[in-house]
Amino acid sequence: MIATVLPPRLGPSFRWLVASSWATNLGDGISAAAGPLLVASLTGDPFLISLAALLSWAPPLICGLYAGVLSDRHDRRRIVLIANAVRMLVLAGLVGMLATGRLSVEFALLGLGLLSTAEVFADNTTGTLAPMLVAREDLTLANARLTAGFVTLNQLAGPPIGAALFAAGRAWPLAAELLLLCAGTLLVARVTLPPHGRDEPAASARREVIEGVRWLVRHPAVRTLSLTVLIFNLAFGAAWSVLVLYATEWLGLGAVGYGLITTVGAVGGILGTLAYGWLTARISLGNLMRIGLIIETGTHLILGVTRSAWVALPTFFLFGVHEFVWRSTATTIRQRAVPVQLQGRVGAVNVICVYGGLVIGAAFGGVLASRYGVAAPFRVAFICALVFLIALWPQMKHIAHDD
Repeated sequence: MIATVLPPRLGPSFRWLVASSWATNLGDGISAAAGPLLVASLTGDPFLISLAALLSWAPPLICGLYAGVLSDRHDRRRIVLIANAVRMLVLAGLVGMLATGRLSVEFALLGLGLLSTAEVFADNTTGTLAPMLVAREDLTLANARLTAGFVTLNQLAGPPIGAALFAAGRAWPLAAELLLLCAGTLLVARVTLPPHGRDEPAASARREVIEGVRWLVRHPAVRTLSLTVLIFNLAFGAAWSVLVLYATEWLGLGAVGYGLITTVGAVGGILGTLAYGWLTARISLGNLMRIGLIIETGTHLILGVTRSAWVALPTFFLFGVHEFVWRSTATTIRQRAVPVQLQGRVGAVNVICVYGGLVIGAAFGGVLASRYGVAAPFRVAFICALVFLIALWPQMKHIAHDD
């Protein structure tokens, strides 16, 4: 069974990496539900509750580029171990304060912010490891396995487990995340990496960031990919920022229905996991991305005009399939193109595009929904996505390259 999921040619170190990634993804999924619930249990102030979400989005924008510099300079396994150690210390502190009844909302927010910041360094560096461990032709399979853990454990299993554990006691989800993080750290410690990093004196962080950005701007495939991520996440962030209102008010599904949307999307991701090998054997990566952008554009259109849950839920399912395929394909294309010594910095720029698009898009989505109704962000997202898809189409030949 293990040999089917993780063929021996991927090597023992990659197996340890996958096991570590799956363990920490489950812990992060538990935390995704438990964090906001914890803050809401400590205060009824909407500003402080919304601040919890901001603290999960802000660190990648603030620290992402520096995290990329560090992962290109130093021993990458050691960076992951140190970042995870910081997370474990913060989680232990939060659990201790909860157990003694001393946790205030200020310390909870501080703890969540520290966890998110340390996670930026761990995730950025972990994202550079697969190209160091598997052959170039196996990156598609390797990223599919890593992304499968994110979809099934972080998005599908983790949040409901986190909510259930929180109902049993506020400290339980944090304690569970702490145990899973300990397991993930022990597993990644078994990974053996080839020589990397630099022995010569390091240049300034600013100069190294510029080097990474300059390389990205001059590389047609990766430049087009990053631009696509930024623009389409603007549309996605605008629409999905009001998803809870869309589900409860526009579709009339209620709170349970909102959770059902997330579950349906994650199940679609599982189908994408199972079908990914079949798809990549028959369709080029460039064409997979073309199809994905068409699906995403069409998703905004369908959700913007329908009020039927029977139409919306299959649409969310198909979007879940697309999201998994897109994530795995985009990661593979970037890792194949970027030199090992630049993986951290170029990956950090990609993270900036992801979160920058989401944050800006969410701000516009809230304004549109307030003035024109909860379906308006989806309709505007469709128009923006369609315009960009038409403008981008000739450039997709760059992404479709094999080298």
